[in-house]
Amino acid sequence: QVQLVESGGGLVQAGGSLRLSCAASGRTFSSYAMGWFRQAPGKEREFVAVINWSGSSAAYADPVKGRFTISRDNAKSTVHLQMNSLKPEDTAVYYCAASKGSSGSSRSGDFGSWGQGTQVTVSS
Repeated sequence: QVQLVESGGGLVQAGGSLRLSCAASGRTFSSYAMGWFRQAPGKEREFVAVINWSGSSAAYADPVKGRFTISRDNAKSTVHLQMNSLKPEDTAVYYCAASKGSSGSSRSGDFGSWGQGTQVTVSS
């Protein structure tokens, strides 16, 4: 079992930046992929980004491509989501998640552990 704690959310104006962090404990961090998902009010949880176990490969949802960057530091058991050029439609609760495997995917069912979420609000 993996325990995950997110931080870094907050209120920012459109066009601004935020950096989310997620600290993991439990299973060996370098053995599994990590992902970020988000859920806006009244909407289903959606995939944002995923990074494989080594950090050599990442994938992004179309709405965030070119604006968000996922990274990981295996020595510190942390994963980050750098969010630039934020838009009001990025407003959501952001969750980090630990994959059941090493390569990762965009499917929430492939992730076995979830953080409590951190609120990101982008004002227009």
